[in-house]
Amino acid sequence: MPSSPPTKRSKVNSDDDVTMTDTDTPLSVYPSPNDSALTEYKIKHAESVKDTSKFWGDIAKNSISWYAPFTQTVTGSFEEGDVGFFLNGKLNVCYNAVDRWVEAGHGDQTAVIWEGDEPGESKCFTFLELQKEICRAANMLKSQGVKKGDTVTIYMPMKIDIVVAMLACARIGAVHSVVFAGFSAEAIADRIEHSQSKFVCTSHYGQRGGKTLKLYNIIQSALDHEKVAGIVTHVFVFGSVDDGIPKQPRDILVDAVIEDYRPYCPCEWMDSEDNLFILYTSGSTGRPKGVVHTTGGYAVYAHYTSSTVFGLSAEKSAFGNQVYACVADAGWITGHTYIVYGPLLTGSSTFLFESTPVVCLFNYCYRYYILKFIHNVNSNFMM
Repeated sequence: MPSSPPTKRSKVNSDDDVTMTDTDTPLSVYPSPNDSALTEYKIKHAESVKDTSKFWGDIAKNSISWYAPFTQTVTGSFEEGDVGFFLNGKLNVCYNAVDRWVEAGHGDQTAVIWEGDEPGESKCFTFLELQKEICRAANMLKSQGVKKGDTVTIYMPMKIDIVVAMLACARIGAVHSVVFAGFSAEAIADRIEHSQSKFVCTSHYGQRGGKTLKLYNIIQSALDHEKVAGIVTHVFVFGSVDDGIPKQPRDILVDAVIEDYRPYCPCEWMDSEDNLFILYTSGSTGRPKGVVHTTGGYAVYAHYTSSTVFGLSAEKSAFGNQVYACVADAGWITGHTYIVYGPLLTGSSTFLFESTPVVCLFNYCYRYYILKFIHNVNSNFMM
């Protein structure tokens, strides 16, 4: 098969000006949305190299709502391992992802579209509905002793509850550690031991690819492990279906108590360099390593990449011109950034997919049909 003709490269001059040639166009295999996209990319790249502090400082000021402004954009170096971004800035990521859109009049706009494992099973949640559920969950966590800086392990299926749990932690300054709901009890125990997580959020069960995952059972097996003895004090069990397994004194059945909590919870204002979440590597090549993401830098980058790579914006979603979907799992960094935080930080509607699109060819085609023609998805990241 003949290859496409190569394009002539543009050059960045020593003074960081971008020059374009007549033949400098993207390869036809990857058409640019418009003629100026590649030019714009090169201009932005040149700006970021020329003055990194100004580049990221301007983006941070224009994309994130700060409770207190940062006084310095960046400090430190990778060589010394002391890099810091947006020093002394105060913010809350949950506020930026949810509350500010409610305050801006977008409360009735769809925030999350959930598609269940069973085709046709779906539900939409507005920003206002999401805000209320997050506040109830945050107040519940606080009532059981969860406070700023505590680590909360989350082992849940791809239902709205996992978004609520993540953002409830962010709202009160707790550090969430999401564990992919396909991992074993041993893997969960390793992560709880390493993070010394006293609190766990889970569900009775989940569905994926037509299979039932008994998540509560797996959590109980993990907590029976000797290495985590005495660490976990509370297990928050989401979901209304009781599987008949005797519950432990540490268990809180969320559906039985959640309505007792107020749908209002003030945000904890976090320093830019406070921890937002821990996400562990898979462990396939050795002991899992916990990677910490801090609040300010992660929020700015998640917003920026979502808006530039996928073109997400509150304006497009508000006028119904854009429905975005990423069908990864929230247990991975792709899901953290491009299902939960990134789209919501831009004020966009995001898609939460409980199933998997690749069980078989027919299933893939049918689920893609639902994404495209039932939910009107017109921007997607299939990973």
